[in-house]
Amino acid sequence: MRLTTEDLMTNRNFRIVGKLAARWGRWLAVGAGIILFLAVTSCRTVNRSVVVLPNVPGTNALGAKYIGSKECEQCHEEIYKNFVTADHARLITEGPNAINAGCESCHGPASLHSDSGGEVKPPYSFSSGRPRTSSYGGRLAVEPARATETVCYQCHGDVRGQFSLPSHHPVPEGKMSCSDCHSPHKGSVHVGGGTALLSENESCFRCHSAQRGPYVFEHEASREGCTVCHTVHGSVNAKMLTARDANLCFKCHFQQVQGGTILFGGAPHSTARLAQGTCWTAGCHEAVHGSRVSSSLRF
Repeated sequence: MRLTTEDLMTNRNFRIVGKLAARWGRWLAVGAGIILFLAVTSCRTVNRSVVVLPNVPGTNALGAKYIGSKECEQCHEEIYKNFVTADHARLITEGPNAINAGCESCHGPASLHSDSGGEVKPPYSFSSGRPRTSSYGGRLAVEPARATETVCYQCHGDVRGQFSLPSHHPVPEGKMSCSDCHSPHKGSVHVGGGTALLSENESCFRCHSAQRGPYVFEHEASREGCTVCHTVHGSVNAKMLTARDANLCFKCHFQQVQGGTILFGGAPHSTARLAQGTCWTAGCHEAVHGSRVSSSLRF
């Protein structure tokens, strides 16, 4: 049978369409595979082990094990209801049978505590301040409840180092606790409200109310948050500043030189004045947080 030109063109078109369909089919298969992989991965990340929970000395020998935060709801219903919103609620045990152990990540495995109806205390209970000592300076035979920050240091070792710096919040002295600024049981771990610029300062203003204002002439840096100038836990610089002396101010107030005169903010600053000390100790810009009488924060 002889094929006409029209038949040949039709067959050619069918072959081209078939190749295109096969090519698009392969791309669709690859795309579906990628989407499936992302879906599976995104589901798995919800239950990944964020940290490896520490073993509690002595409890394993007594048979204590992790039972999951859900068991805590039976007696601590109000705390558990709010805890699902807490940052620490994401902490789980590792392994294929992972359980949500956010409560036990700080309080230790609670199987004995649960089985006894609360008669047996959790491995870790908390108190403020330092462990008590005898009149001779030795530790008491019966261990008191551990200080809150001691538990926090298990995971936040870098913070422990910052509290050892010369200028720090008085947490090591027992005058403050981590929970004064960080909420372990509800919402953001930052009491002020997380990363919101204005609410970030609220934690600081609870103790430093004089710096809240309002001011007629405010220091614009305050709008950026207290942590623009101050470290949170500790610093090698006085007043927990992020930089030493006038170098802190120079981060925002750029230096200009015109005709041998040093200018900051368009105002001349003599070399002798700059050598007198920091910007706020040379008798100049003493109202570092804001002023009610001077736009230059002089008083």
